Amino acid sequence: MASHLSNGYVNGDSQKTFSLADLPKSNNFTQKLPPDPEYPTPAVSHKTDRSKLGPRLVRSAAYTFVRPVSFEKKELLGVSQAALRDLAIDNATVNTDEFVETVSGNKIITIEGKEQPDDNDIYPWAQCYGGFQFGQWAGQLGDGRAISLFETTNPTTGTRYELQLKGAGKTPYSRFADGRAVLRSSIREFVVSESLHALGIPSTRALSLTLAPEARVRREMTEPGAIVARFAQSWLRLGTFDLARSRGDRDLIRKLADYVAEEVFPGWEALPAKLVSTEEKDAIDPPRGVPREELQGSEDKSEAQENRYTRLYREIVRRNAKTVAYWQAYGFMNGVLNTDNTSIFGLSIDFGPFAFMDNFDPSYTPNHDDHMLRYSYKNQPTIIWWNLVRLGESFGELIGAGSRVDDDAFKKEGVKDDYMDEVVKRAENTIQTTGEEYQTVFLAEYKRLMTARLGLNSFKDSDFEELYSELLDTLEALELDFNHFFRRLSFIMIEELDTEDKRKDVAGRFFHHEGLSGLVGSEAEARARMGTWLGKWVGRVKEDWPTSTEGTEERFAAMKAVNPKFVPRSWILDELINRVEKQGEREILGHVMDMALNPFNEEWGWNKEEEERFCGDVPKFQRAMQCSCSS
Repeated sequence: MASHLSNGYVNGDSQKTFSLADLPKSNNFTQKLPPDPEYPTPAVSHKTDRSKLGPRLVRSAAYTFVRPVSFEKKELLGVSQAALRDLAIDNATVNTDEFVETVSGNKIITIEGKEQPDDNDIYPWAQCYGGFQFGQWAGQLGDGRAISLFETTNPTTGTRYELQLKGAGKTPYSRFADGRAVLRSSIREFVVSESLHALGIPSTRALSLTLAPEARVRREMTEPGAIVARFAQSWLRLGTFDLARSRGDRDLIRKLADYVAEEVFPGWEALPAKLVSTEEKDAIDPPRGVPREELQGSEDKSEAQENRYTRLYREIVRRNAKTVAYWQAYGFMNGVLNTDNTSIFGLSIDFGPFAFMDNFDPSYTPNHDDHMLRYSYKNQPTIIWWNLVRLGESFGELIGAGSRVDDDAFKKEGVKDDYMDEVVKRAENTIQTTGEEYQTVFLAEYKRLMTARLGLNSFKDSDFEELYSELLDTLEALELDFNHFFRRLSFIMIEELDTEDKRKDVAGRFFHHEGLSGLVGSEAEARARMGTWLGKWVGRVKEDWPTSTEGTEERFAAMKAVNPKFVPRSWILDELINRVEKQGEREILGHVMDMALNPFNEEWGWNKEEEERFCGDVPKFQRAMQCSCSS
């Protein structure tokens, strides 16, 4: 085993790194949550013909033990250097058979050398969950093409991740699908998950992308298959609780909730305490450290009392409020925000028809099947709250029980008629109050992010209408690019805006290279409107920054650190997919990933012309692209 250890460093970091075989591993998820009762141990699952595992309905379980299925021929296309660093994997081991065979699903590294696993061995599993899709209950869903391999904890950071393969074959949760992923969708997820993380947006991650060049997977057409090795602090979703609630499985809901508090989060005492109010001054940074058994709230108003499950619900709500604020501030959209695609940990998760905003359009949705615009940009905050209300309903009995939550009679038999009204009232009040907190946390985080993106050091109440709202209205009216605007604003000096004529001249920097659309009015009117906004903005800059050369340079640096030059837009990903899949290019994937991992750079050192093209104007007829759920 010592031969596998490495003192190599990833990206210049000083942490010790490991081969996949010697990564510190665990299986807390499968040890502490109930397995599929038909295949309760690794040994039973491993010796069973894989085709007998499903697809089928699975009850009273959080997962099923199931081994991945590899492709006969495979090619490792790409590895994220940032992922190697965060997982503490030695870069020098990436091209070894051990690494390639593991991330392609051909080797179960945790039982290597054994004919049969022991019951306590770390063995692959697929999660069981359900979900509301487009507002309608969809029943059991689950990991239909994702199989988790193991958990690993980075010894330097102490962060634990769950590593899984997407596209590694059928599971009991595949329904009528094949359990595979195509190269097209895999490239998209590989790039965007790492891009979001690099932007500071909470997201699941991607370690590697493996191509199956000879496999043919049928979607709208027949395409080559692929596997993404991806990881996250948790893959649990709101839909995990939805399914247990739909089946009346009170015991599983409680076990899942306890697991989330004790294993996904740092423990019950790390959860946010009851708020004094839902005003921003009280909601932005709530106290923590409440003992597990403590009941918070006035005894005179029992409906307002909060037990530990209310604090758990609050933590999940707050995390998702902050994440959707990031999406809004950076113009990112996940086009399928079903409850099974909403993370308990507050991560961006499961990337199908996603997109970064091109021209600002609040009604834009990247999903061409979203005819009602349910998951459009403007609706994302509301939809995430709708999903969280469904979680509140799953938690309803636990948060409504108050001080009774640990009574043996309640745990065994549930709510009695003589206190049913009290439980319902307390749960309803909790969800309503938490909804107000969700809105407060979302707005506070959105204001923080937008303030930074506009290069300001403070927020004034007038900024929301005069800067934020007016800017977005202007971008929409003039059909201007959302993220390009902020990056270009990051280079404007105060002296360039000290007269009305100068402001009108600078306004043209935000226009597309082909000029304005004929639908937005005259160019003179457009310059005047943008110039008016720039006048308000420069006034606020003068309030927050010294007008010295040093102040200007410091502001430039601060703005460029939060306003990316590169985001992986839909047209870029389409070209990337074509060049890798159809034209056989390989290096381009690594170049685009390097740009995604370093989005605030001014250049990346591989091809200046190509870099500028990918960071420049979106081709006119490739703006606001849409794609399907199979993407």
